[in-house]
Amino acid sequence: MSGADAERRRVEAVLQGLFEVSRSWESELAWKLGRPEQELVGPGWRRNGMGLSVRVERDGTSGLWTAVGDDGARRVRQTAGTADEATALVHEAFGLTGWRPQPPPPPGWHRFTLVHAPVDSWPKFDDPRYAQIKADPPTGCTVEEVDGRFALRCERPGARLLDAVAGLCGEVRARYGLFLSDLGIEKVGEWSADGPDGWGGRRSWASCC
Repeated sequence: MSGADAERRRVEAVLQGLFEVSRSWESELAWKLGRPEQELVGPGWRRNGMGLSVRVERDGTSGLWTAVGDDGARRVRQTAGTADEATALVHEAFGLTGWRPQPPPPPGWHRFTLVHAPVDSWPKFDDPRYAQIKADPPTGCTVEEVDGRFALRCERPGARLLDAVAGLCGEVRARYGLFLSDLGIEKVGEWSADGPDGWGGRRSWASCC
């Protein structure tokens, strides 16, 4: 068995274990919170950025979403068919870049971001250890700087998100000597509530030793 295959199996086993544990905790977490996790992102959910607070609500009759942005000096209201679009319109009204979700990837492909965040150091984006992977990143990945750290934003094939992430971890270990070892999950419920291929999984951040 090659080193990449062994690393892939190890990472997959770790992630599968996390998913199984989180499934067993899901109902208990919901009970303790007093309401399902889904309600936490319902009406009144706030998205913050650069001093701007945005409140979004869905109209039960029309199905439209209204976002109200307030930066302390003025207030802007925008309505659209989705919460993301309404929020993006508010951000743009305040001179910020509006974020809109990309179209979904083709069947059998997954999008995710891995960030190099070792627990014992704080390497900067321009650290020499990244020279090789910056010059020749893995197929389907682009290099980005996230909060001063090195990151890979990827769209990779896999039967599940787990397979896509594990395959990339093995490749990065074999080709570049960087060890992607941890998904940085602090609360298992926030990762697994919508399944291993859901939004919680796609927003995984990985640490490298």
